[in-house]
Amino acid sequence: MKLREWNARLHGLVIFRALLDDPVVAKLLDLTDRMEARSMGPVCDAVASFEAALFEQTTNLGEYLSNAVLETETVCVRQAAAGGIAPVLQSALDSELHFLQELCGLTLDELFQTAYSEQSQRPELAFLPRWETKKIDLAAAYAQRMQEAGKKGYGMFAKHHVFTVEDGRLVPVKYPDPQRLSELPGYEGEREKVIANTKALLAGMPANNVLLYGDAGTGKSSAVKAIANEFAPDGLRLVEVKKNQLYQIPDLMDKLAANPLKFILFIDDLSFTANDDNFAALKAILEGSVGGRAKNIAVYATSNRRHLIKETLTDRTGDDIHEADTRQELMSLSARFGLTVTFQRPEKARFEARCPWKSCWSRPRPSPSAPAAAAPAWPSSSSNSARAACRNKKGRVCLTNISKAHIISLRKMNADMVLHEGVQEAPRYCSTEGLLVAGVNACRP
Repeated sequence: MKLREWNARLHGLVIFRALLDDPVVAKLLDLTDRMEARSMGPVCDAVASFEAALFEQTTNLGEYLSNAVLETETVCVRQAAAGGIAPVLQSALDSELHFLQELCGLTLDELFQTAYSEQSQRPELAFLPRWETKKIDLAAAYAQRMQEAGKKGYGMFAKHHVFTVEDGRLVPVKYPDPQRLSELPGYEGEREKVIANTKALLAGMPANNVLLYGDAGTGKSSAVKAIANEFAPDGLRLVEVKKNQLYQIPDLMDKLAANPLKFILFIDDLSFTANDDNFAALKAILEGSVGGRAKNIAVYATSNRRHLIKETLTDRTGDDIHEADTRQELMSLSARFGLTVTFQRPEKARFEARCPWKSCWSRPRPSPSAPAAAAPAWPSSSSNSARAACRNKKGRVCLTNISKAHIISLRKMNADMVLHEGVQEAPRYCSTEGLLVAGVNACRP
């Protein structure tokens, strides 16, 4: 293939047009443009710029390009997910895959040879490094990826599994909360209901919208995030939506409805005031609009209020003639969640039964007159799965490497704790009684 043909085929990509926005492919296109101009200075600069961008990711052009092709969102993969590809698009897809497969094996020397056949080695450019190549059956790999689109996804959904909404569009979260189900203490029965509903969603069966209601610190939000992490390999994606973005959900659901993946729209700490416009918007989203609900989307919300709306005693002494109707309207939103799971504050016996550091918790405190024991050294590293406990010289239990859910649960029990600054994923909490402090430098007396 001649240089002019390489350059024309790159500029003429149709199915994989989005590849031209890739930083490495864009610099490769710029390189072929400059080689067409046959000016040595700009060519040298373009080769160096292209290799710098490529080497940031990998030294193998074939490996990088094949991954970019397999993860790019195209009209063909969308049509394949919907049922079939038009013959014209299938022909264009096959042609471009054949060209891109050849591009995966392209070397710098081969590129020089096509551009400067009379002096293919270009001794003045011999100092430039040579990237590696990789042979791959790109057509077979792409056909396999289209078959697995329901689990692996395409485009940004193939690279990320947690998203937020900004200006009506999805933005991937590069570093999501790595919470796992195995790290959450207690509430197995409550989480199992949510897990069963999630499995039904993944299986294409009818699934309910879910309201996780209960006391603060009982692990409602952690349960949703852990479920998203657990089932991401099975095709589950989590989209966090803030309360002031509820009006954007209908457009968002229309965009996601044709996607072969399954989505949870996650609304955390949901609550309303009596005159909140978002109240009616969410009611319509859940079950009140003329549009049918997409089978691959479910709404999961957490709240500390059972009926999601602030209620006062004065609401019952107003001049409303149809008071019962008004109260029914206020409670109707929570009723539109098909599944409500209650996370109640644990009683002491249940908490101690689930407490991973129970043995340290139940030890009697030493007498003030007893000689002080030296506090053991803090662990050098932290891990979500590890649990380390020690006592300082006044008998307080000092904990490291505990999850956010554990910290909040301890706060609910008003435990007399001091936590080391090495706690992973732990925000800073301080109870009004001053009993629990996270993020200090060491055990305080």
